[in-house]
Amino acid sequence: MKIFTDYYGNEVKLSFEDHPFSKKPKHVWVICRYKDYWLLTKHKDRGLEFPGGKVENGESAEQAAIREVKEETGGEVSQLFYVGQYFVDGKGGSIVKNIYFALVDEVCKQATYYETDGPVLLEELPNRIVTDANYSFMMKDKVLPNSLDYIANMSQFQ
Repeated sequence: MKIFTDYYGNEVKLSFEDHPFSKKPKHVWVICRYKDYWLLTKHKDRGLEFPGGKVENGESAEQAAIREVKEETGGEVSQLFYVGQYFVDGKGGSIVKNIYFALVDEVCKQATYYETDGPVLLEELPNRIVTDANYSFMMKDKVLPNSLDYIANMSQFQ
């Protein structure tokens, strides 16, 4: 388990074990690849980030992950892998979020992307996301680099 603080100074506990904080998390975050690109979305308030959001009543975290990718980017997930889970005990309460890695086969244009401006494709993620005002706070703590390292070292993601 890795413990660090997030962008706002809240303690974050990150684990790549099987659902260490909750078997039924209420939030998901999906690191997406589409062909040779990273597939992000531009949140209208927060900036560039990987898609994610809340698990709705009656759906699993996996179903929520696939739905959020579709809603926020138009991406059709072909493969979804559980990566890990993190727990944040913040000022507004506690959050448990599943992290997934998704392979996307197709990105379709949509009439709406809900609270986002739709898909953003990047060949590379910049080295200085932490100081780049174009990126969401969710991209600025150690969850992303640790998850990317984990994905890079897992043979099932190759």
